[in-house]
Amino acid sequence: MSFDRDTALERAMLTFWRHGYETTSITDLTAAMGITTPSLYGAFGDKKRLFLESVALYAGDLEATAQAIAAAPSALDAARTLLMGAVITYTGEATPPGCLLASATASGSPASSDVRQSVAGIRSFVASHLEQRIARDIASGVLPPHTDASALAGLVMTVMQGLSVMARDGMARASLQAIVATALQAWPRR
Repeated sequence: MSFDRDTALERAMLTFWRHGYETTSITDLTAAMGITTPSLYGAFGDKKRLFLESVALYAGDLEATAQAIAAAPSALDAARTLLMGAVITYTGEATPPGCLLASATASGSPASSDVRQSVAGIRSFVASHLEQRIARDIASGVLPPHTDASALAGLVMTVMQGLSVMARDGMARASLQAIVATALQAWPRR
């Protein structure tokens, strides 16, 4: 049976996003993707590889994200862009609420620990690049010298994950944007 691999992958991503990695069955996936079980295994390997490919689709071009963080006028601008972009993603009309990275692996057995580590690696990658951008602002005097770059990047990532939870709970986009604005008021000032 022939099928559009990209369309099938997008449907798998949405299914994992809605139901999580562990609770999504092969039957759920094949029904959503409109393909047979042998086609799923033939095209994607197994459920874990399909999930990781779905996560890569969701995360997009991580190098482009890193470049955008580095090129932002300031670390505060980078943080604002990340958080406001997350709100838009988490409240999309054509996607499930919240964040695939947060919701798909929120719980899990030890057997899925490598899946959780892979997802955590994406968050760590973004946090690391944001931390580097914050450190540049500290070095150039934009931020106070006592600013803890790691903690500040961690704060942004924590707010981002909290926004995901609130979006899954049904909080409106405007309310989430107000939370971002309030959280960024904690940004250190010179």
